[in-house]
Amino acid sequence: MPSTEFPSCQLYRLRASPTRTFQAFSRFLFPVWPVNCYRDEMPDVATILADLVRRPSVNPMGRPLAGPEYLEGQVTDYLLRRLEAVGIEAVRQPVAPGRDNVVARLPASQPQAPVLLWDVHQDTVPVDGMTIEPFAPVVQNGRLAGRGACDVKGGMASMVAALERLIGGERRATVIFVGSVNEEFGFSGATAFTRLLGDASAWQPGDRAAGQLIAPDLAARGPVMAVVAEPTGLDLVTQHKGAVRWRAISGGRACHSSQPERGINAIYPAGRMALAIEKLAAELLTRFPDHPCGPPTLSVGTIHGGLGVNLVPDRVVLELDRRLVPGEDPRAARQEVIDAIAAACPGEAITHEPPFLESSGLAGDTPAAKAAAERLVQAATAVGVTARSLAARYGTNACVYAAAGLPCVVFGPGSIAQAHTADEWIDLAEVERAVDVLEQMIRIG
Repeated sequence: MPSTEFPSCQLYRLRASPTRTFQAFSRFLFPVWPVNCYRDEMPDVATILADLVRRPSVNPMGRPLAGPEYLEGQVTDYLLRRLEAVGIEAVRQPVAPGRDNVVARLPASQPQAPVLLWDVHQDTVPVDGMTIEPFAPVVQNGRLAGRGACDVKGGMASMVAALERLIGGERRATVIFVGSVNEEFGFSGATAFTRLLGDASAWQPGDRAAGQLIAPDLAARGPVMAVVAEPTGLDLVTQHKGAVRWRAISGGRACHSSQPERGINAIYPAGRMALAIEKLAAELLTRFPDHPCGPPTLSVGTIHGGLGVNLVPDRVVLELDRRLVPGEDPRAARQEVIDAIAAACPGEAITHEPPFLESSGLAGDTPAAKAAAERLVQAATAVGVTARSLAARYGTNACVYAAAGLPCVVFGPGSIAQAHTADEWIDLAEVERAVDVLEQMIRIG
């Protein structure tokens, strides 16, 4: 099958009809096609996915970067327009300048129904080193390629399509949908949403619209579980690692390199810091060797320092990533690293900033968590999908929701091996199957 940058045209050519041809053409004229204009048509999940990939939502990852490809605003606007076009009430929840969660609610069609939370993050990693055009989605051999196609706009397209299909017919559960921001760097979108689950006196000014939208559900009993979209290959991730990330700063005194003895070179203690981290990282790999999530890990992700070869630098910044197995304490794990650095660098001017990410991981071992997983397994089985329960080495928004008391399951189309890659892609048939599973969850209650 030839490739195309217009997946809707390719798919519609395969099922030629005047109605479909007109809809395909119209999608090029209008950013969001009001799918409820044709009740006999199911929402086209490939078109939704292509729409999402076309809209960059790159996370600057803590760097002072700006431009149309950065932050989630384009995806936020698309989600709001699309959901409102089919009659699903959706609002913004401001999280940071230019970064808003999308919170939507599709009520059950019967009283006393359970409430399910669906979360999917809007942001993607940067596009550096990609070998394909990141924001020009191409379909070839049943795969759609582009930045975010796998992580996690394929999962987002599945959730949006499932919501649209659920508008008609019986719904035995209410869905609260959260399109969260800043998952890739700090989980701040999911953290902001969890404020809505507590006392309204703790809400921030921008929380009110979203809080009032879901107030009927909170007044009852709140969500009974959360499904967090990530590329799991339609399996269930019920355990995964947590993480604590922060910046360690080596200080010095700047001077001209012709007289370096007049300064204090911040790179030298930074080098000793890196060696101490390397030593502790090797030791951590021997702990919990049989844990399903793998052993705890430690790494230096970035190092920045110096302004030029003829200057002695007065500041070097290392970004550290300590991954935790479920049950480890993020604060204790961070302190162990700080102590190891202090022992290797006595008397040096080293400071540690507060963590910009801190999570305990997902254990998935409570009766409520096991019941949540079983609910998803039953839905998958009903539509012919075999879903295994797995453990993962990465982290997700699920750790935030679990810390807020929600049983969580991580689920979605795509392979984690394709996430963040230079030619990121996802199998469209798998995205479609994910829609079936999500829809079935609500149909069966």
